[in-house]
Amino acid sequence: MLYRKIEPVIYEYLSSASDKVLVVSGARQIGKSFIIRYVGSKLYKNFIEINLIKDFDGPRIFANVKTPDDFYFALGIVAGERLGDAADTLVFLDEIQKYPHLLTMLKFLREERRYRYVASGSLLGVTLKRSTSIPMGSITILKMYPLDFEEFLIANGVGIAAIDNMRQSFEAKESLSEGIHDKIMSLFKRYLLVGGMPDAVNAYLETRNIVKVRAIQREIHDLYVVDASQYDEEHHLKIERIYNLVPSNMENKKKRLIYKDIEDKKGKQSKDYEEEIEYLISSGITLEVNAISNPKFPLTESGQKNLLKLYLNDVGLLTDVLYRTNVAAVLNDEASVNLGSVYECVVATELAAHDNSLFYYDNRNHGEVDFLIDDYKSLSVMPLEVKSGKDYKRHSALSRFVSTPDYHITQGYVLSNSRKVECEGKIIYIPIYYCMFLQGTITDEEILI
Repeated sequence: MLYRKIEPVIYEYLSSASDKVLVVSGARQIGKSFIIRYVGSKLYKNFIEINLIKDFDGPRIFANVKTPDDFYFALGIVAGERLGDAADTLVFLDEIQKYPHLLTMLKFLREERRYRYVASGSLLGVTLKRSTSIPMGSITILKMYPLDFEEFLIANGVGIAAIDNMRQSFEAKESLSEGIHDKIMSLFKRYLLVGGMPDAVNAYLETRNIVKVRAIQREIHDLYVVDASQYDEEHHLKIERIYNLVPSNMENKKKRLIYKDIEDKKGKQSKDYEEEIEYLISSGITLEVNAISNPKFPLTESGQKNLLKLYLNDVGLLTDVLYRTNVAAVLNDEASVNLGSVYECVVATELAAHDNSLFYYDNRNHGEVDFLIDDYKSLSVMPLEVKSGKDYKRHSALSRFVSTPDYHITQGYVLSNSRKVECEGKIIYIPIYYCMFLQGTITDEEILI
């Protein structure tokens, strides 16, 4: 079984006295159902799983449920003798976004406390945006992502203690030994190919066969497109077009979404595709990175959504689109292949998995910096520049950025293939795999006020 950092979080929540309903949100195929099933079955004698997509496509037992009594009747039809009480019965409503009225009903089910509940949603973000009756005081939403690089390392036999030692080296601004660096870089390159979708990771661990890994990734890619068919044909086609443009946009110099390319029409603007872009972001299948020209902490007050970058939610899906089964493009440092977009994608997914909101710097006079995140420790902005080549010390925009007095920058990072950690003024050079330790959040240690 794959190690997931979210497991103890779910375990602790379902073991706690909180009566709020835990809702795990995230894109399809990232392992939500598996981990809830695994934890729930360990904690509760009676674990009742209701797949609402299967119900929607089949008998529709829960389609017309309007009251708690209706719900209990439908649940009794499905679960029968397996139902106990709140102390020993956990009801798992999988893919709850298929029936938005059940999201609303969670408030009343919680109040009656007949059973304990947990839910998951793949397109939950879309449903929450549309609904006006979501019981926010009755639910706790926990976001989940594909396996991050740390989880991938553990899946490949790297011990948690070893990763903790690496984290200490990062925090002390120390380089790893050449032998350890080579090992971690080798696994990092494989992560670029395999990504973090659980089925793809398991296929890699079992077979080491990139053809089988790519087949799974293509199925997931196609599933994401099919999911958008819930819209009418016009919206569906625009969503599919934008989603398919993401890899090619990443190969462009600016890497931004070019609105005129979506329908090959001049004069198109972000407002013309608000619903389609919101679907791609809220469903979790893309990550948004908004532009900022005058950064101030916190960054959310300065974002510009009209200058938008989109990244795929998994780097393995990206390298499948770009290179298919040609692993040499990634593994062998081919001089003719620019891995810049791939490196940026993996950094974006790592930052998102660590609960960072993503921004980039775009200033007409000073240039562009790949990522900006909030640094809550210093109450300032932390700039990040990602380099895939050997000229990683060429970064005029970043240099100007950290030197601008009005920005109050304490430190910025350059991530590259280089092993050595070096500090030059406010700029710190670190190896690319250290992105798994980058976060601006304060640790969860107890803080008394």
